[in-house]
Amino acid sequence: MSSVLRIALQKSGRLSEDSYQLFKECGIRFDYGTGKLKSVSSNFPAEFLFLRDDDIPGYVEDGVADLGIVGENVAVEMGRQVQTIHKLGFSKCRLSIAVPRATDWTGIQCLEGKNIATSYPNLLGSYLTEQGVRAEIHEISGSVEIAPSIGLAEAVCDIVSSGSTLLSNGLKEVETIFRSEAILIAPNELSKEKQELVDKLLFRIKAVQVAKNNKYIVLNAPNDSLDQITALLPGMKSPTVTPLATEGWSSVHSVLNENEFWENIEAIRAAGAEGILVIPIEKMIY
Repeated sequence: MSSVLRIALQKSGRLSEDSYQLFKECGIRFDYGTGKLKSVSSNFPAEFLFLRDDDIPGYVEDGVADLGIVGENVAVEMGRQVQTIHKLGFSKCRLSIAVPRATDWTGIQCLEGKNIATSYPNLLGSYLTEQGVRAEIHEISGSVEIAPSIGLAEAVCDIVSSGSTLLSNGLKEVETIFRSEAILIAPNELSKEKQELVDKLLFRIKAVQVAKNNKYIVLNAPNDSLDQITALLPGMKSPTVTPLATEGWSSVHSVLNENEFWENIEAIRAAGAEGILVIPIEKMIY
């Protein structure tokens, strides 16, 4: 198996689904479904292991897996000897402190001498130490939000996405202590053979990521405004300009970061651009 990458993925949940979608967009096919423990890709030298999220850093550290996709919060909390080789940009969330809605919150010092329930004692402990706050941390593995209502703690520290779970349990988010997203982790050392496979995988991942942040722009422009319009649409090197059948007009094709497009759209229209099309890009390779 030395010529095959062993990649650990979370076996269920949103991170699992997002990871599978990433590999699908990278053109890597493998069977994925509830109850599977492992799967071999049919068109890339990779074997996928489906594990609990908090087991993944340990499998990577021990060399059982060559790569793993895990939340950055889990990787830091577990403290394993692994390296982050790429941030993946999905499954973003935050680790936050929350208190009952009726609490008069004036700052982190409100937690001095209080009890806090969490599944992330290391991250929370480090943050409290940095802030000079002494509090009692109660580590629990699930249903953290219920802790204040049963008298276990005066506050909780848990992962937040939308915040709806906190609200439904009578809590309010008051302090964000860590921001997380999915990351690709590896052992601190990889063989040359494995590193070459990792580089091939990263090439595909980066092509997919860049494409998501850029759009293909097509528009019609009067020739006397071409210089002004093309200056707003720099493209990968420069825009492609093609004469139209209608005299005095050209078609302009370019690639542009989506945020830059929205910043420039009014100026582009004011310069006379018409028939503007914005098209998603599936892959983008420099």
